[in-house]
Amino acid sequence: MRRMTILLSTLNARYTHASLGLRYLLANMGPLAAQTSIHEFVIGAKTADLVERILAHQPRIVGFGVYIWNVEETTRIVAMLKRVAPHVTIVLGGPEVSYETGEQEIVKLADYVVTGWGDVTFPKLCGEILNGPKPLMKVHAGVQPPMAEVTLPYALYSDEDIAHRTLYVEASRGCPFKCEFCLSSLDKTAWPFPLDAFLEQMEGLHARGARLFKFVDRTFNLNVKTSLRIMQFFLDKLEANPDDPVYAHFELVPDHLPEALKEFIARFPPGALQFEIGIQSFNPEVQALVSRRQDNAKAADNIRWLCEQSQAHLHVDLIAGLPGEDVASFARGFDQLVKLGAQEIQFGILKRLRGTPIIRHTGPFAMVYDPYPPYTVLATNLIDFATMQRLVRFARYWDLVANSGRFANTTRVLLGEAPFDNFMAFSDWIYSRTDATHRIALEKLAKLVQEWLQLRGMGRLDAAALVASDYAGKLDTPAQAPAVAAPARQARHLAA
Repeated sequence: MRRMTILLSTLNARYTHASLGLRYLLANMGPLAAQTSIHEFVIGAKTADLVERILAHQPRIVGFGVYIWNVEETTRIVAMLKRVAPHVTIVLGGPEVSYETGEQEIVKLADYVVTGWGDVTFPKLCGEILNGPKPLMKVHAGVQPPMAEVTLPYALYSDEDIAHRTLYVEASRGCPFKCEFCLSSLDKTAWPFPLDAFLEQMEGLHARGARLFKFVDRTFNLNVKTSLRIMQFFLDKLEANPDDPVYAHFELVPDHLPEALKEFIARFPPGALQFEIGIQSFNPEVQALVSRRQDNAKAADNIRWLCEQSQAHLHVDLIAGLPGEDVASFARGFDQLVKLGAQEIQFGILKRLRGTPIIRHTGPFAMVYDPYPPYTVLATNLIDFATMQRLVRFARYWDLVANSGRFANTTRVLLGEAPFDNFMAFSDWIYSRTDATHRIALEKLAKLVQEWLQLRGMGRLDAAALVASDYAGKLDTPAQAPAVAAPARQARHLAA
């Protein structure tokens, strides 16, 4: 085990995720880079095992990236490190510790915290810890450098990363919009990286074998000229070698899709593009409450166009539990998205991210949040706790049945003419039968779907044939019902 003076670490949600933030830090360590290394983990491991692996590097400084999904486990790691190796200096960074810092147990345990941007401030802090003078302040506000001065980190993706993990990239940071449930609402604008330098890095990744690029830009299509150049880069790769596909994921502003961008999107073949589109709510009054600017008619037209005129895969987000929105309003938005034809609807429950302005609605709308991560809303003045629990289960079963792509034909029948109401009835029933939302085997799920169809009036053989058209498992199916392979998007979903 190679000894390193500075160890950069985080707990990713799964192995296939590679931390872009840690790689930015390492790329910008300057003279300290040779003494610094990255060691990533995955949530769910034993704390003592992770501490042992960290200390095997004999670090003097350990920097942790802290997020809403890993803060509880990271807190346990920091607590154990400070007991068994009190000489090791712990520095925290990341969105979870950048706001409301004084209230957090993990901050009390650590030695230092860098809030916000760490590209400049973390290396400077490490130099002071190692060489003096010793920093007096515990909390250090991150300095934001000019974008051209940030060293891009993409060469630090290893061959193992390129072969087996999702590569996160960004052509810009920040967001000009002010949606109060999002940390990006605290940004004043979006800051682009120099485009030529960025595309040069993408060329290098592609030359090394990278074929899956996930852009984390909050507003990829904000500057259409930039969007077109980036899409031209990927289109050139596809056209030069159609048998060597490239896959790119972008987050789009839903009501900003000019004709020039549509023309480019229409040129991409199936399986090459995925767009994540945040609708969140179609209710204008709710949008105004949370400072979300959106032309709903244009957004709907653009989603419809993408579904009907392009080969892109759409992942559209809705949030339940926003202030001022009741179940009926959310249901209308959900039904509208279903009818527009988006392949995936991400049904999320509102979370109170630290630092976001959504907190100003807590009193007026009786917003009750879970005190533990991920700080999910439990009830509002319009949605009581029991109903919110039903919505949570709906979201989980929706992922298992609809978003998974495993039941594409069956889902259309399940939803019928009243998608939200029909799926809610299915959700309530399946929970009454299983008392579970996780660890439902696929074969069992398929049988339950078939049983539900029969309870709703479909004949046994017809229900079996319909489910079998999606699922090639051992079901009560007529001999002549063929098993149809899962759509290509299912494979991408499972690999993500």
